[in-house]
Amino acid sequence: MTSAHDHDHDHDHAGHGHTHPPAKATKAAHKHDHDHGHGHGHGHHHHQIDPNGNGRAFALAIGLNTVFVGIEFFYGFLANSTALMADAGHNLSDVLGLMLAWGAAMLTKRAPDGRYTYGLRSSSILAALLNALLLMLACGAIGWEAVHRFANPAPVQGMTMSVVAGIGVLVNGFSAWLFMAGSKDDLNIRGAYQHMAADAAISLGVVVSGVAIIFTGWTWLDPAVSIVIVLLILVTTWALLRESLDLVLAAVPANVDAAAVGDFLLARPGVAGMHDLHIWAMSTTETALTAHLVMPGGYPGDAALDAIVAALKTDYAIAHCTLQVELGTSDHSCALHVQEAKA
Repeated sequence: MTSAHDHDHDHDHAGHGHTHPPAKATKAAHKHDHDHGHGHGHGHHHHQIDPNGNGRAFALAIGLNTVFVGIEFFYGFLANSTALMADAGHNLSDVLGLMLAWGAAMLTKRAPDGRYTYGLRSSSILAALLNALLLMLACGAIGWEAVHRFANPAPVQGMTMSVVAGIGVLVNGFSAWLFMAGSKDDLNIRGAYQHMAADAAISLGVVVSGVAIIFTGWTWLDPAVSIVIVLLILVTTWALLRESLDLVLAAVPANVDAAAVGDFLLARPGVAGMHDLHIWAMSTTETALTAHLVMPGGYPGDAALDAIVAALKTDYAIAHCTLQVELGTSDHSCALHVQEAKA
C-alpha cells in the first residue's frame, strides 16, 4: 500500500541487485528526489546461512542411514523384533526427511526472478513442515504394529536386538553431531538434527530392552519399547510441527519480539506514528519486515534509515527491511495496527 500523498519513501534492503525507481518527497517549496538502489556504496546485505555448508553432512548422514535402515529391518525381521523393525521404519522416514531438507537447502540458492521475487527460500519452511508430518505418519504405523504385538506376543531374539540397535546408536549419534552446529540458526537443519538425536536415544532404548529380554524373557518389553518410541517421536516432533506451521502461516518467527520491534521503531527520532508493521519468515533462516513510518518532518535521509535497518539486524535478527516514510497528512483507511509514538 502506498500513501495518498506524494511524499513517501520506500527503503528496501533486499540485497538482490535490483535498482528501484526513485521515490519523491515534497515539503512546502522543497523537493527532494532520492534514488536508493542496491548498487550504491552503503553495503546492505542479507544475513543468510549458506545451505552448502551442510551439504557434506546431508550426503554422509543420508548414506549411512540408508545402509543402516536395510540392515536394521533385515535383522529385526530375523529376530522377530517389532521394536527393531519400528526403529528401522522410523529411520527410513528420517532418510526421506533428510532428503527433503537437503533438497530445500539447495532450492534456497535459486536466484530471484520475475515470478519468484524472493527466489525459493520458503521451500525450506515447507520441508520442515513435511518432515514433521512424515514423522507423525511414522508414529501411527509404529503404534499400530505395537498394539497388534501386545495382543499377539511372539518370541524375540534379545541379543540380535541389542547388537543391531547398538550400531544404530553410533550411526544416529554421529549423524546428529554433523547437524549440531547448523541447528542453532535454521529450523530446517534443526529438524534433521532432532530426528537424528531422537533416533540415537530410541536405539539406546532398544538396546536396553534387548538386554532385559535376554535376562528376563519378557517378550512384552519389545512392543512396550515400541510405544515409548512413538511417544518420544511425538514429543520431539510437536515443536517442529508447530513452529513450521507458524512460519507457513506467515506468523512472526519465535525468535523475534514483535512488540519490542514496534516500540523500537516508534522511539526513533522524528517518528510520530506507525502502521502496517509486518514481520514474517522468508525462509528458515531469514526474517523480513515492512512498515510505514509517519514522520511529519519528512524523509530523514539515508543515514537515519540505514541506522534503523542496522539495529533491526543486530538487535532483532531481521535482515530484510522495507520502510516507507509518510508525512501523515492523509487518512490511511486501510492501515492495519495503527500506532502512535508516545509523547
